[in-house]
Amino acid sequence: MKSRIEIKRICAWCGKEFIAYKTTTNCCSHKCGNALYKKRKRDAAIIANNNLTEKIVTEKPIEKIKDKPFLTITETAIYLGVTRPTIYGYLKRGDLKATRIGTKFLLSKDDINNMFNHPADFKLPPKEKQAITEFYTTAEIIEKFNVSESWIFVMAKKNKIPKTFNRGKTYWSKKHVDAYFSSKAPDADITEWYSVQEVQDKFQMSLNAIYSFVYKNVIPKKKVGITVYYSKKHFDIAKGIRQAEEPKYYTVREAMEKFKITRDQLYHYTKYHQIPKIKKGKYTLISKPELDNLFEDPIIE
Repeated sequence: MKSRIEIKRICAWCGKEFIAYKTTTNCCSHKCGNALYKKRKRDAAIIANNNLTEKIVTEKPIEKIKDKPFLTITETAIYLGVTRPTIYGYLKRGDLKATRIGTKFLLSKDDINNMFNHPADFKLPPKEKQAITEFYTTAEIIEKFNVSESWIFVMAKKNKIPKTFNRGKTYWSKKHVDAYFSSKAPDADITEWYSVQEVQDKFQMSLNAIYSFVYKNVIPKKKVGITVYYSKKHFDIAKGIRQAEEPKYYTVREAMEKFKITRDQLYHYTKYHQIPKIKKGKYTLISKPELDNLFEDPIIE
């Protein structure tokens, strides 16, 4: 029900006169209201960034460390204007030396300054391109991986698989093709699978419901010929009919969030304490028991 109040107002965005029906209305239209809202958000972001810049300039971290004879890893990074991983690289190559005192590593500022007293000529190392000597024919890929010819050309173009032609035949780099299918291969630990028909029979789900459920719950799948299979264990856990197993590994993000540390700190701890980690596809997984043990609260007897 429209308000009986009629108030003459000037639009805060376009400046036109209009009739408002609420005392809180500032704009003549939804369009002007959106524009004003975006401007206010923009102005707030600019003020926040300016305040942060002023804070950094005021604090001047370089001023605090310029008279120190010894610097920590972080202070050295600020002093040289580089990142912490760059400093670790200098230490690893022997360009800089560090002394450990307690839990901290300290670097002599004289050593840092002397590093620049003996500059070397900068040369980019030559990039050696390895020759490709092993190939699949199109027919061999079709037979080995159960895919269609048209799919091979689409996949190869999308993933930049090297190819060559000889006597009317197309040859594909064996190394690149194997690497592609290896990255797409299902986890070797998964031994039990549901076919689509088995899922439909057991859970009374339509095809659309299955596809949506698999996508939302990130359920591993594999394709054999034209038949698609879904991990039985993951499907049952997602459906709540099987208990999830205790994970053996953390992803990098999970470890960072749990222990409130940065990525650099995490990699430093895993390397220094020799905590096992594995590579699975594009993800690095770190041993959960050993990382938990490293960060557990100390016991005083």
